[in-house]
Formats: sequence, structure tokens, C-alpha cells
Amino acid sequence: MTQYEIAVIPGDGIGPEVIESALAVLRSSQRHFEFDLKFTSYDFSAELYRRTGRKITAADMDEIGTRDAVLFGAMGLPDVRDEEGLELGAQVEMRAHYKLFASLRPVRLFAGVPNAVRAEQIDMLVIRETSEGMFAGLHDHHEPSDDQATDRMTITRATCQTLFREAFAQARARRQRGTVGRVTLLHKSNALRSNVLMEKVFDEIAAENLDIESSKYYIDAGSMYMITDPGRFDVIVSENIFGDITSEIAAGLVGGLGVAPSADVSSTHGVFQPSHGSAPDIAGTGTANPVAMILSASMMLAWLGDKRGDQTLNDAAQSINDAVQQVLATGPRPKDLGGEATTAEMTNAVLEALQANLASHV
Repeated sequence: MTQYEIAVIPGDGIGPEVIESALAVLRSSQRHFEFDLKFTSYDFSAELYRRTGRKITAADMDEIGTRDAVLFGAMGLPDVRDEEGLELGAQVEMRAHYKLFASLRPVRLFAGVPNAVRAEQIDMLVIRETSEGMFAGLHDHHEPSDDQATDRMTITRATCQTLFREAFAQARARRQRGTVGRVTLLHKSNALRSNVLMEKVFDEIAAENLDIESSKYYIDAGSMYMITDPGRFDVIVSENIFGDITSEIAAGLVGGLGVAPSADVSSTHGVFQPSHGSAPDIAGTGTANPVAMILSASMMLAWLGDKRGDQTLNDAAQSINDAVQQVLATGPRPKDLGGEATTAEMTNAVLEALQANLASHV
């Protein structure tokens, strides 16, 4: 039996609560499918920084990088800031350190989940570039000033090529699972020089993948189309900030961030976390929705299964997805989806559905 070593970073706010839910589901799944996950926990929370001034270092990330994957809760507290006034969050440092060039953020409209748009079916993947764009200058020298501040946007050909090839590969894989298989670039090449280059490289990569449909929209028009006609999208790819905003719009189409998982990946490393934040206002109340965290754990299994050629992990990931889908369709539901279920009740419901489904296939 192959053992997979998983680094667990619970973080702040509701992060530790939803991590516990995901770990419970993973432990139940591994007992049935007979794979072995070894979990090692790390604390690089904003709360730790508040108490000790300690935050994640390159040496820490070197150690964590020896694990097979990272399961990440949620990090950051609004009132805990670094010396430049920015919220603490190890995610940005890990993206740079591991060269995690893409954030994969799938959204799907589950039966039983209320949504705010007229659409019977929504199933899309937003791919956000994570290392460049408007985040490129995060570590530039900065002179504090109350009169002026500047952020740098940088786009490189090399990163665009890697990003867009991943987008077309994801579309091809999704088509095998029944989606249309289309990649859409959201950009602003009519106003930003960096986006002119991005669009040019996209056209080049699209020409290498003529079996997959492609399209392009300016980010403002594309954002409107996401609301008025979400069915036209399958895989969306965009610059860092545009992708961040677009992925939140997409989550809003299907019920909110409570059902929106994500994965920051490179060819060798993967960090899996819900798209939502630490929500310190509800921390400790037992009302956090664990679904996005559980689905992120499922994404981790599927990613490991693909990377290691381990079909058992892919089967386990699908069983978790099926259990979540069943619970959302029939209830219970958490408060953010119009119900009253607690974190524990939602977790137990997923566990019960998972165990029932697995028992029926023995």
C-alpha cells in the first residue's frame, strides 16, 4: 500500500474547523479504498504572527515541499498586518516558492443549492494565473507614502505558455467527462500592454490545440456574460487579479464560496484549499460550511491519482464528490445555503452518504 504524506496547514478563523471535517472524510475514505495518508500539521497562522512575529520561511517551505501535497484551511485575520500593512497569508509565499503557476477553481451548480441566476446547469473551471500579473511586484522595494502608491503588472511569455497549455489540457480532460471542452481567455488587451502579449500567446497556444474550441472576451464584457449566459463557459483562464475576481463571480453563480474548492498547482506541487477566507466573525460558532474544504480534499486525491497513476485515489475522489452532491440535493444544508445545519452535522451527513454509497458497491 502506497503511503502519501500530506502537509496540513489549518490557518486561522474557520480554517481549523473545516480542516477537521475534511480530514474526517479522508480518513473514512482511505479505510474503504485502502490507501494510506500520513498527515503532518504546521502552524503558520496570522494568530501565530500576532503572538510571536513568526511567519513562514523558505526553510519551512522546503520542508513542506517534500510532502506529496498540501491541504490548506484558510489564513489571515483583518487586524493582523505585516510591516507593509498587508494581511498575513502563506499562500502567496508558497505560490512563489513552489512556482504554482495556476489556481484551478471549479464551480458547479449542485441540485438543491439556491442560486441567483437563471441557469439550469453551470459547470465551469476558472484558472487564475498566480505568480505574475498584478502580483508580480509584491516584493518590489516600496517607499511608504500617503500621497502615492504603485503596483506592477508583469506578464511573461513563458508563464503564459505554461498557463494556457494547462488550460487546454484541462478542457480536453473535462470534455471526456461530458463538458463542451472550450477555453475562454478574459483579458484587457485594449488598454494594457501586458495583456496584448497575453492575448498573442493565447492565440499561439490555441493554434496548437485546434481540437479544443477557444474564445476571447474583454474582462468587463466577459464578467457580464458570466451572469447573463454562464452556460457559454467551460474553462476560463485569466491574469492573476482578473482571475481572482472572476473566480469569485463564478462561485456566486452556484451558491457562494462555501461550495467552491480550489487547487494551486505546478507540475510537481499542489496546495488545496477552499476559495473562502478565514471568516473570523463565525469562527468557533460551529456554523462554518465545510463543503468547499471537503471538495478541495477530493481535488487533492484526484490530482495525486493523476500524478502517481493511482486509480484508487481517483475512485476515492469521485466517491467523495458523489456523497457531497447527494447531501446538497437532499439536505441537510448549512446556513450559507439557506439551512440550519452545523459544521458537525454537515460533516456527519457527508460521512453517512459516503459510507452508504460505498457499502452498496461492496
